[in-house]
Amino acid sequence: MKEKQQPNSNRVLLQYMSLGIQLITALCIAVFGGLKADEWLKLAFPLLVWILPLMVIIALMIKLIKDTSKK
Repeated sequence: MKEKQQPNSNRVLLQYMSLGIQLITALCIAVFGGLKADEWLKLAFPLLVWILPLMVIIALMIKLIKDTSKK
């Protein structure tokens, strides 16, 4: 009897789940930090609420490209 070797799909699924959790957590922290920083700096326009999450998205995209690219 030959058993078919299946790829470890659970491991791949866990990697993508952890990436999604990292993204959501980092965005929540960035938005909250941006709100508090705008409040502290008394800015009329919520500038940091836009800039901090954008920086987080860019950083996580770079991390995603590095993690998924083949060496």
